[in-house]
Formats: sequence, structure tokens, C-alpha cells
Amino acid sequence: MANVDASELAKFASRAGEWWDPRGAFRTLHEINELRLDYIAQRAELKGARVLDVGCGGGLLAEGLASRGARVTGIDMAPENVAAAVHHATAGALTIDYRCVDVEELASERAGAFDVVTCLEMLEHVPEPERIVAACAAAVRPGGAVFFSTINRNLKSFALAIVGAEYVLGLLPRGTHEYRKLIRPAELAGWCRRASLDVGELTGLHFNPATRSYWLDGNVDVNYFASARRGAVS
Repeated sequence: MANVDASELAKFASRAGEWWDPRGAFRTLHEINELRLDYIAQRAELKGARVLDVGCGGGLLAEGLASRGARVTGIDMAPENVAAAVHHATAGALTIDYRCVDVEELASERAGAFDVVTCLEMLEHVPEPERIVAACAAAVRPGGAVFFSTINRNLKSFALAIVGAEYVLGLLPRGTHEYRKLIRPAELAGWCRRASLDVGELTGLHFNPATRSYWLDGNVDVNYFASARRGAVS
């Protein structure tokens, strides 16, 4: 059974036409995209790398990875998102392999085929995130890098990432996140270990609303990244 929440798919599919509007519903993703790309590039070689972007949406991260020399496959379960991604890449003469396919299915077909796997801002939108982590691990080669980003589950993250970001500041559309689906770092680390992924570091993402500036540090109370490597096959 596909690891998909129909209401989540519908939520993002309904806004597929806004992916490339830097002032639209996905403005925050536009603003942090270079930061995300730098984070990945500092921890994994991208030039010539085979990269899988899981939950690619309209292709913001995938296009950035391609612009840095990666050979990118982007997958998403919403056909509307994939169509938006294909349209924008074609207009920009970028070669990206976009597919509307489940990551578990792709990992079964192409086990160990990728040097790098990215899964950003996606785990908190599926019914069983541990299955996504396992599939990402299966898709990457031994020694390859896997990157996740998500939101911690605690009162501070509820206040800042949901109430503040969605209802006060309007950084994201209301209802983008559900508190019960947020993921504590210990939970993510445990799923990684069970999937033979070694978590090298956890890094927090922060925002100053007065200056609309973003930065990274070691505080993972709210938004955070995880950088991992797949262990060698024994």
C-alpha cells in the first residue's frame, strides 16, 4: 500500500500552479533554497553525482541541484506537482528526470543507484515516515549521503512553526503542518539507524522575522536538517 495521505496530496496539488511564484504560497522555500543547497553541497559532492530528490514538489530543490552539476531524478506522488516541475525545467532547458512514483517502488527497482538522496520538508506529510527513511536508505549506494529536513515536535515548535509561521506571520498557508505529524530528532535518528544510515549531524534552521533572514546552527528545537551516510554492506 502506498505511503500516501490523500488529503496531503490534495493540499499541495491544489497549489501546484504557485510553485514558482517567489511571492506565493512557497515563498519560504524560495528564500531558503540556496541555504538548503549550500548545506547539501558542503557535505556531499554534487558535480556529476546521481541525486534522487524525494517529494520534489515543483522542482525548486531539484533545479538547484541540477544547476550545481548533479544528474537529478525528482519524484513526487502528486501528478500536478510533477507537471509543474517538468514545465519549468523544460522552459529553462534543464535535463531532470521527473517521475510520479512512490519512493519505495523506485528504491525496489533501483536499489543503491544514487550517490545522494534528498528528502526535505516531506517526512511530516506522510502516514509512515519511517518507511520513507528506509526507502531513501535503500535507494542510495553504500557510503552515499542522505539528507532529511523536518520539524521537531514540542511546544516551542508548535508556537513558532505552526501558530507563528502559518497563522501570525503568514510564512506558509494555514494548515500546512499538523502538530501530531511532526518528528522529534530522536525518532528520526532511530529510523535512520534501523535503515543502516549513520547520522553524522543534526542542524537547526532559524528565521528572523524582522529581517526575513535565515541561518543554521546546532539548536534543533524547531526546524532541523539531518545529514546521514549509508553504511557499507557487510
